[in-house]
Amino acid sequence: MQGESTYNYGVIRQFAIMTVVWGIVGMLVGVVLAAQLLWPDLTLNIPWLSYGRLRPLHTNAVIFAFGGCALFATSYFVVQRTCHARLFCGKLAAFTFWGWQAVIVAAAITLPLGYTTGKEYAELEWPIDVLITLVWVSYAIVFFGTIAKRKVAHIYVANWFFGGFILTVALLHLVNSAEIPVTLWKSYSAYSGVQDAMVQWWYGHNAVGFFLTAGFLGMMYYFVPKQAGRPVYSYRLSVVHFWALIFTYMWAGPHHLHYTALPDWAQSLGMVFSLILLAPSWGGMINGIMTLSGAWHKLRTDPILKFLITSLSFYGMSTFEGPMMSIKTVNSLSHYTDWTIGHVHSGALGWVAMISIGSLYYLIPRLFGREEMYSVKAITVHFWVSTIGVVLYIAAMWIAGVMQGLMWRAVNADGTLTYTFVESVKATAPFYAIRLVGGLLFLSGMFIMAWNTWKTVVGARAVDAPILQPAAAH
Repeated sequence: MQGESTYNYGVIRQFAIMTVVWGIVGMLVGVVLAAQLLWPDLTLNIPWLSYGRLRPLHTNAVIFAFGGCALFATSYFVVQRTCHARLFCGKLAAFTFWGWQAVIVAAAITLPLGYTTGKEYAELEWPIDVLITLVWVSYAIVFFGTIAKRKVAHIYVANWFFGGFILTVALLHLVNSAEIPVTLWKSYSAYSGVQDAMVQWWYGHNAVGFFLTAGFLGMMYYFVPKQAGRPVYSYRLSVVHFWALIFTYMWAGPHHLHYTALPDWAQSLGMVFSLILLAPSWGGMINGIMTLSGAWHKLRTDPILKFLITSLSFYGMSTFEGPMMSIKTVNSLSHYTDWTIGHVHSGALGWVAMISIGSLYYLIPRLFGREEMYSVKAITVHFWVSTIGVVLYIAAMWIAGVMQGLMWRAVNADGTLTYTFVESVKATAPFYAIRLVGGLLFLSGMFIMAWNTWKTVVGARAVDAPILQPAAAH
């Protein structure tokens, strides 16, 4: 065991490699689901391959396995480098890795078997929820313990975002997962009726707001300036961005429940806060993109920077689209359509996956004593394959979604529906084919990344960098 003279990169290496592995697994399941919508008999009537069981496996794998491992890896790296301190309690950090992998494997077994709470993004049953809580509390102790032992007075803004994400996700998980166990693999929510729906979407939208936004903004505020070789465009704006985002996001959940039994005032409150949310979101996007001031030329030759900046463009786009879709009149068209699927994936693939991939391409060589990834050309290929894949995916879903909404609400002069539901399904099929192609392209990009990572890591010597004195650059 190395002492306090070096950073603890061991656990970061583990999380970084597993990010790539789980990315392939989660996206492969997504591609299978996209194919099932075109060819429903693809499952061969095997229950654990059915759409209803694989779909929560897909969302959990890409959010918590792929996204979660990326967040653990980057937050552990950033907090050490910016605090000039080794990770607090290395054994606890190791527990967070093995505990999180155990959560993922448990999810991969129980969800296809049909063990589920039925709550979006919170399908895992109570024994796994308990393990998640233990891992998350350990994560908080490691992260904030490292900040407590920092060698510099200043706490860099990326750590604010990581810290906010860790604390809020803990709160969301504990409240929404309050349940009454009946058997080892079955429980019932502690809430009922519309209260249960309200708590679920307070959790659900804030899982997007904190797990999939605040945490990845922590990545953005560290890796974009590092890769660009420029300071953050406006440090003051980054602090305003943080406080405005964490205050506003908390109130936006009810927009998922427009035109339901939720009281109308609560629906309207969610809509108003969703619209306000546009300001801090775009403030953060502008701050990230403007960090390239004086370094725009690097975009021509640096594929890692291409990933990072393109992810910010998708962040801006999806955080404009979300508030627009929360407006009740727009929502009356978009709700229950594939437009929502397009919106989710512009954020999940365009923002979350691309910022993670860019950050990992920065991290992996440094964790294994390399100057850069084995093949920079392969990173460029990965970028273009992924970008084309995302654009095909979300454009197909936007068109399909608007078409579905218009077909469902079309009425004849006598008040009867113009189209049957099955006619809208038939009209959607070509767009499902385009979506499948887009998903396959994005998945193939992950295989390119896996190959590049393998070639970079094999034969390399794992290196723990020496802790720099506060006066030195990090």
